[in-house]
Order: sequence, then structure tokens, then C-alpha cells
Amino acid sequence: MPVPLAFQLREGTKKSHTMAENTGFVSCFLKGVVDKSTYRKLIADLYFVYSVMEDEIMKLSKSGHPVISSICFDELHRRETLEQDLSYYFGPAWLDLIQSSSSAQAYADRIKYISDTTPELLVGHHYTRYIGDLSGGQILSRIAKKAMNINGKNGLRFYEFDQIDDQKKFKKEYSLTLDSLPIDQHMADKIVEEANLAFKYNMDMFKELEGNLITVIGKLLFSILTRKARRGSTESA
Repeated sequence: MPVPLAFQLREGTKKSHTMAENTGFVSCFLKGVVDKSTYRKLIADLYFVYSVMEDEIMKLSKSGHPVISSICFDELHRRETLEQDLSYYFGPAWLDLIQSSSSAQAYADRIKYISDTTPELLVGHHYTRYIGDLSGGQILSRIAKKAMNINGKNGLRFYEFDQIDDQKKFKKEYSLTLDSLPIDQHMADKIVEEANLAFKYNMDMFKELEGNLITVIGKLLFSILTRKARRGSTESA
């Protein structure tokens, strides 16, 4: 009997999804508080995470893994778009200029570990990242574009899914694929548990980025207050 994995993932990660949206970094992002230095650190972190995930999924798919080969949708892959964004923010030598944060490294290490031990659990990470990017990508792209005063799509390619013409249709097909995976309820429970862990790893990355964002906001406020003080001094002279 098929396991309704798509429904279980959606319902089983609602709390984690809400928690992720309420982190300081995401809250600021949604309110339009985004700066290029912090955003490019996020893109760099995601590059390391997606590189590992896509390498592992491709390797397992090519080996004919019955579960992972079913979710290997090329149109979802993000590494190439992340490389384009990193080139925009760091220049042609971007690979020599970026480094993984400790939280992103822990995230990537987890993906590699389960790929080697229990590959089916990769479904939880696949769902959490790709469907999240696909669902909220356009909104986040518009916010980031306005906040960072970016013209065109350069620097925001990560949110572009050019190979998916109808996102609603694709997500329906994706759900049907999840429900048709050759797994039992015990493994479905484990995948939902792993998806919640994926949210935790994402929140750890966000929290690490909060420190950088707070520093930027602090410098901005200091600059504003300093300018006001100078104007006040001039006016009272």
C-alpha cells in the first residue's frame, strides 16, 4: 500500500517551517532588511550544501538507487545558478574567495553521512530545500532585488527555475512521486524526522548569519546617528 509521504512531510514539518520563518535573519529578510555582504555569505553557504547534496543524489541515481533515482529532477538543481550568483558577487575568482561557515559544513557533513549510510533519508533534505526554494523563491527574489537595489536577474539566479514552466503542476507531480516511492511507514517516519533536522541545519545557518547582519545594521545606525549629530552640531554653531 502506498505511503502518503507528501502529506506527512507537509504536516510533519509545519512547526519547523514556522520556527525557521521566525528566526531573526529570515524575519529581517522578509521585512526587506537585506545587505549584499550577508546575502552573499548565505549564497556561499548554500553552494557548499547544494554541491554535496547534488553530487550524492546524482551518484546514487546513476547507481540505480530505487528511491533516490526517482527524485533526481535535473530541473531543480541549484549549483549552476549559485555559481552564477557567486560570480556576480565575488567576481571570476569566487571559488578562491568563499569558505563554508561551520553551520553549513555541519549541514553538508550530515548529507554526506546519510548518503553513505541511509540514502533514503536524503528525501527529507531534498523536499525541505528544493520545494522551499521553489515555493518561496519568487517572493524572496523580489524582496532581495528591491533591498539590494539590483537591476535584472544577476545575483538572484538562485531563485530562477527556468526549466519549470508551471510550478503548480510540477509540485503536484513531485508530490505524486513522493507518494510512489518504494518505502514503508517506518522509513516515512524517518524521512519526516530527517526533514525536521534539515530545518534545524538551515536555522543554524540563519543564526550564524544573524551576527553578520546585526553588525551591518549596527554600522548603518551608527552612521545615521553620527550624521544627525554632525548636522545638529552645525546648526547650533
